[in-house]
Amino acid sequence: MRFTYAESMCDPAQYAPLARAAEAAGWDSFTIPDSLCYPEHSDSKYPYTPDGNREFLEGKPFIEPFVLVPTLAAVTERIRFTTFVVKLAVRNPVLVAKQATSIAVLSGNRFGFGVGLSPWPEDFEVCEQPWKARGARMDEMIAIIRGLSTGEYFSFKGEHYDLRSIKIAPTPTEPLPILIGGHSDRALRRAAVLGDGWMHAGGDKAELSSYLDRLGALRREAGREKEPFEVHVISMDAYTPDGVKRLEDLGVTDAIVGFRNAYVPDTQTLEHKISALENFADTVIAKVR
Repeated sequence: MRFTYAESMCDPAQYAPLARAAEAAGWDSFTIPDSLCYPEHSDSKYPYTPDGNREFLEGKPFIEPFVLVPTLAAVTERIRFTTFVVKLAVRNPVLVAKQATSIAVLSGNRFGFGVGLSPWPEDFEVCEQPWKARGARMDEMIAIIRGLSTGEYFSFKGEHYDLRSIKIAPTPTEPLPILIGGHSDRALRRAAVLGDGWMHAGGDKAELSSYLDRLGALRREAGREKEPFEVHVISMDAYTPDGVKRLEDLGVTDAIVGFRNAYVPDTQTLEHKISALENFADTVIAKVR
C-alpha cells in the first residue's frame, strides 16, 4: 500500500513545507486539487455533497496544478505528486500534453496525472468549450496526450479532434500514468479501458466495493485485467493498520489520507498539520511496511 497525503484549499504558503514534511515522514505521494473559477451566479450542484451545495468553494485558494506541482517537485526529491483531478475536458489536449510531460520530465517521473470531467457548466463556458459531448471529447484527449507523451510523431483523427502529425520534446523516460476520476459507470469504464488507474472521491464501504467490482469486470471485458492498474481510494479504513489490510484485500494500491474537513474553513496551523501527518506515519505507515 502506498499513502497519499491530501491537503487542499489551504494557505498556499503551506504547500511547500507540507510536501517536504510528508516526504521526510515516509509518505509516498501528495494530491494536488484543481478548480478554475467560482461563478457569482449559478444553479449547478456539487456531486459529492449530500445537498449539492458548492458554497464552500467560494473564495478558497486553488493554485493551478501545472504551476503547483513543479514548484513542489523542485523542493523535494522522492515524493510523487498526483492531480486530484485536473478538469481535462475544458482544456486543449496538445497544451495539456506539453504541460504534463514537462512536469514528468522535471520531476523525474514523479507525476501521476489524475483527470476527470468538471461538473460545472460554467467551466466549459468561460474556457469556450462545449458542454455537449464532453465525455467523448475527453476520451479523445486521453488518446492524444498518451500518444504525444511517447516523444514520437503522433497524429490523430477523431470525431472531435483532428491533429496533424507532430511530436513534442522532451518527454518522460517512463510512461505518464493517466488516472481517471469519477463514480459514474461511464467514468469507471473510461478508467478500465483507457486509464492506468482510478481515483475514488469517497463514499461508504458498500459503494466502494461495488465500484471496484465493476472496475474489475470492465477490465476483464477489455482484456486488461493483467495490466498494472492503480486504485486510489478515500476510506476511513486507511487510518488503522487493520483497515489498510482490508483495503489491500480489495485491490487498493493507494490510500488517500487527510486530517481535516475540506468543506469547512481551514483553521489548522502549519505546525498542527505537520504533527498530524508525522503521527500517521508513525502509527500507520510504519506499522504496515
